[in-house]
Amino acid sequence: MKALAYDVLIVGAGPAGLAAAQSAASSGASVAIVDDNPHAGGQIWRGGAKASRDLRARDLVRHLAAADNVSLHLQTRVVHAEAGKLLAETAGAAMLLRCDKLILATGARERLLPFPGWTLPGVMGAGGLQALSKGDFPVAGKRIVVAGSGPLLLAVAASLTERGANVSHILEQATPGRLSRFALALLATPDKLLQAARLWRKLKGVRYSSNSYVRAAQGDMQLTQVSASIDGEEQSIHCDYLACGYGLLPNAELASAIGCRIEGGVVRVDEWQHTGIGHVYCAGEGTGIGGVDLALAEGYIAGHAAVGQHRQAGQFLRQRKQWQAFARHLEKGFELRAELLGLCQPDTLVCRCEDVSHAQLLGYADWRSAKLHTRCGMGACQGRICGAATESLFGWKRDEARLPLSPTRVESLLSE
Repeated sequence: MKALAYDVLIVGAGPAGLAAAQSAASSGASVAIVDDNPHAGGQIWRGGAKASRDLRARDLVRHLAAADNVSLHLQTRVVHAEAGKLLAETAGAAMLLRCDKLILATGARERLLPFPGWTLPGVMGAGGLQALSKGDFPVAGKRIVVAGSGPLLLAVAASLTERGANVSHILEQATPGRLSRFALALLATPDKLLQAARLWRKLKGVRYSSNSYVRAAQGDMQLTQVSASIDGEEQSIHCDYLACGYGLLPNAELASAIGCRIEGGVVRVDEWQHTGIGHVYCAGEGTGIGGVDLALAEGYIAGHAAVGQHRQAGQFLRQRKQWQAFARHLEKGFELRAELLGLCQPDTLVCRCEDVSHAQLLGYADWRSAKLHTRCGMGACQGRICGAATESLFGWKRDEARLPLSPTRVESLLSE
């Protein structure tokens, strides 16, 4: 097995990870970035940072490509971890990565909530369908409903429309009052107002409804329509695809496995993005959902701090504070409504991997008990989807992450 050593190792090649790499590399330290995607850029710069419309993405990739002290390990997944040592796998081999400093920039995933019919073919996560369409999944001419909560819905709808999709509705569960207060808060961030205006221009002809949400997806073996509550009125909408997502959740499993403090689902860090565990730092959505600007600021701080450049890191503290305020407005403006938690019918699947229904989970007091008796959370996703769902539905707290972090070749574990 190949063994490599670096001064700074970064897990995640999204905005936070790339920013951390650039700032750490500026000191002359040897830096490596590990990511399981085929391109650097994460979910926000999907398809590769160097091809992104965001100039910051292209600048980061260009600077890192020119640096002879930065290594990029793509399509490489971390499967086992300690503070100064990671076991990672590629398609054909395992590698042991050692480091003096570790920066976690593992990003976020979509929050999916179960409702009748959500497992039908044609029902997808909003960000998931957007990612597929960017990878040439055909959406041209398809009738699509985008539903859920948060600014991501606008970006998804605009992206699908650009690719020829017929997006008929955007259903936002937040009330008009919450949306108005969020819009007023955007006055403090003119760039976000400009971004929103650009998205709206791309969505002419798309019906946007607040105080609205999908109650059920319907179809015989394939989605054909959704039943929705649109500002209190029940309506049926014919569609080929439903792109549905209720915001984002931090990917904190790796941080949890290492022993970092997790509170409210996010990794707790200090002023310099340090987790309090050895020489482990965390930046980006893992410390709380805040968008690309906050992720970049945290990444620069973590990268500089990891190599002892606290003066340089301090230059980004004000920027981070500004975007943390934006993140608080975001969380408050799109807080999930109670009605979303009462949509499940007895036969509605909550754990899709193990076919565990809502009725099967009733009567259990906690996640561990339900898991032992029903296998909820023991499938391929290891509770990443149903764990968040049961936390919302029942208030259950998931167990701490266990190693290995994902299905792994036995040969890799034996070679560690």
